Amino acid sequence: MKKRRLLFALSLVLLVLLSACGGKQPAPEPESATKRETVALTIWGAEEDEALLREIFASFQARYAGEADFQFTYQPQSESNCKDVLLGDLEKGADVFAFADDQVAALAAAGGLDPIGDPAAVRGASLSAAVDAASVEGTLYAYPLTADNGYFLYYNKAYFTQEDIQSLERMLEAAAQAEKLVAMDWSSAWYVYAFFGNTGLEVGLNPDGLTNYCTWNGTDGPIRGVDVAQSMLNIAASPAFASMTDTQFMAGVRDGTVVAGISGVWNAVAVEEVWGRDYGAAKLPSYSCRGQQVQMASFSGCKLIGVNAYSSHPEWAARLAEWITSEENQRLRFQMRGQGPANANAAASPEVQASPAIAALLAQSEFSQLQRVGGKFWDPVAAFAGNMAAGDPGGTPLQAQLDRLVEGVTAR
Repeated sequence: MKKRRLLFALSLVLLVLLSACGGKQPAPEPESATKRETVALTIWGAEEDEALLREIFASFQARYAGEADFQFTYQPQSESNCKDVLLGDLEKGADVFAFADDQVAALAAAGGLDPIGDPAAVRGASLSAAVDAASVEGTLYAYPLTADNGYFLYYNKAYFTQEDIQSLERMLEAAAQAEKLVAMDWSSAWYVYAFFGNTGLEVGLNPDGLTNYCTWNGTDGPIRGVDVAQSMLNIAASPAFASMTDTQFMAGVRDGTVVAGISGVWNAVAVEEVWGRDYGAAKLPSYSCRGQQVQMASFSGCKLIGVNAYSSHPEWAARLAEWITSEENQRLRFQMRGQGPANANAAASPEVQASPAIAALLAQSEFSQLQRVGGKFWDPVAAFAGNMAAGDPGGTPLQAQLDRLVEGVTAR
């Protein structure tokens, strides 16, 4: 009996001791405190923006370092055809991407973009024209990045007077005397619009938002389509003219063979670095067409940042888009790339207002049109202009070539 009582007492003591020890055990930490979310985001941007974007990624990671572990994958992708690549496979596309504003309607219609979460904040911070460019029927689908997607004239003041830069023919004469080149990209329909835009010949979107109307083969009016084509042949025949891509233009600036060219603000910093105090920028010149001077036109627009509706991390993708397009980072973009901000405060800053490239773009805006053309516009125009740049080696009648161009542009 005593033995049983002793065993019972020892059992009670052991139970109390175990309970006391158990009470001192630390409570397990919640999973959220021991394991942060890993956020992997793919970003598409212009190849020339890589250094800028990596700096922006670094500041974003520093800002949100305690909230997630970020893995950023940057991939160069042209803004001009971003829509076509993205819609090829939305689920495998970038989470965040830069694109030209003429693609926003198609991306939204295809389900690639959702309306942004805080439109009031974006509208309040951005230029109204940029907000309009990022919207479809009043709904905001993207974040405005730049308000300068147009082109103008770069020229080296050592070779041209102010009178020279008023006329393309005079510029070609001056460049030829110096055995230098004036560059323009005729492989891109975006630039070729410059010759047709102020002639009374028209191109644009039909009400369906997909197909085009085009009268560039017109045979009536003070300037006919064949008159523009003949003027392009005359320009191409100059020994000082060169059809060059943007990359080739900058290579020519650096090696000294190119002393003028038509491009956009994205090259402003690089051109100024090479030409120094001889760096000049101005609206586009006029050109001779059917015995009169025609002011060269231009397409205009904005660059936007979109968030893929199929992103695996939509909230973080939206935060990154907001970060890329913030006032601070649009100022940084101007400093590093010379691009005009869509953010109202950044655009009003003294350094932006003093930029020769921005001033030239504003001067050209009087002769520009918001780029609104369907996908069938680009290839037929580029093919036609490429033939003009080569001097029309096949000798096909110009009217027939323009008829073929219009047939392609207006195809359904």
